[in-house]
Amino acid sequence: MGTTTRRNASAMKMVGALLALYRQAAGHTQRSLGERFVIGEQQIASIEQGRRPLKPDLAEQLDELLGTKGALSIALSKMPEVDLVPLWAEEFLDREREAIAISSYENQVLPGLLQTEAYAWAVFRSRVPFYDEDTIARLAAARIERQGILQGKEPPITCFVVWEPVVRAPIGGRTVWREQLRHLRACSELPGLMLQVLPQDRTSHAGLNGPFVLLETPEHQRLAYTENQRGSQLIADADEVAILTQKCAMLRSQALTPEDTRELLDRLLGEQ
Repeated sequence: MGTTTRRNASAMKMVGALLALYRQAAGHTQRSLGERFVIGEQQIASIEQGRRPLKPDLAEQLDELLGTKGALSIALSKMPEVDLVPLWAEEFLDREREAIAISSYENQVLPGLLQTEAYAWAVFRSRVPFYDEDTIARLAAARIERQGILQGKEPPITCFVVWEPVVRAPIGGRTVWREQLRHLRACSELPGLMLQVLPQDRTSHAGLNGPFVLLETPEHQRLAYTENQRGSQLIADADEVAILTQKCAMLRSQALTPEDTRELLDRLLGEQ
C-alpha cells in the first residue's frame, strides 16, 4: 500500500474555506451538497471547518459540480505535508476523532488509544520494512495525540477487549512493559472507559478471526474497521457491522469483567 501525509491543519482550513466560498457562490447549502454526494451535511461542514480532510476524488467531483475548473483539486495537491499516515487509515482516523462510542478487540498489540509513547515507539520499530527514527518519532507523536479524545470534556464511551497474551507481552523490554501496565491500570479508571482482558485459557472465543474496531458517529451511524498486514477496510454495510457487533458482545461476555481486569493488572504489577 502507498502512503500519504497528514495535512497541515491551517491548510485544511484554507481548503475548507474555499469549498464554502464556491458552494455558496453556486447556490448550494451544506445539506444540499451533502445530499448530492450521499455523504451528509455534517461531513461537508467538517471539511469546511478544516476538521476533516477533503479527499482527492471528492475534490474532483466538487470541482465539476461547482464549476471551479480544478481549483479545489489544485489547492489540495499543494497543501504542505506534515505527518506520515497510511492512506488507508485516513478515513478511520477522521471518524475516530468524531465518534461518540468506540469498541475494539485486539489480539496482536495494545490498542493505539491506550499505548504509552515508549510502547508506540517499540511497535513502530518492529515494522518491516523498517522506519527511520524521524518517521517513528512523527508516528508515535501522532498516536499519542489521538489519545486526546479520551481526555476531552465529552469523551466517547469506549470499550477495549484485549487478549491476555498481548497484555503480558513485554514489547519494548520489561521497563517499557511495566510503564505500559501502569498506564493501562490508570486508563481503566477513566470515566466511560471499560478495559477487559480476554483470558488466554479460554477454549473458544468470538475473536479468532482477528482484531476489529466499532465506531458510532454523532449521527448514530455504526461503522466497523478491520486491518490486515497490508491494508484495512472501513465497513458501513449494516449487515457486516451487525456481525462484528455481535462478536463484540460475545467477547465482552467471555472476557474478564473490568473489575477482574484491574485485579489482573495489579497482580502483574505486583510481580515486577
